[in-house]
Amino acid sequence: MRKTLTILVFLATLPAGAALADDDCFVPMADWQPREAVTRFATAQGWDVRRIRIDDGCYEIDGRDAQGRAIEVKLHPGTLQIVEFEFENDDHGNERKRPEND
Repeated sequence: MRKTLTILVFLATLPAGAALADDDCFVPMADWQPREAVTRFATAQGWDVRRIRIDDGCYEIDGRDAQGRAIEVKLHPGTLQIVEFEFENDDHGNERKRPEND
């Protein structure tokens, strides 16, 4: 019983973000930027957008970067900050790369 109580107290003292740390976006739809803003943001980065969709409450862009590499970028829908950026695996068997976040 004492061990269970100790574990419960420990879990209750964890910061809320520690338990929910992931790449999901929790933003009310009223606070979202329009898709046109996502397209303008991507174009300003030099990306060629193939598709914009919603994944885990975030905008997700599938396309190509300025060097022609396939990319998948997840954006915060309210601020358009990059939540996740991945270089996709190409037809030549190259690995998927995940740059570190700033």
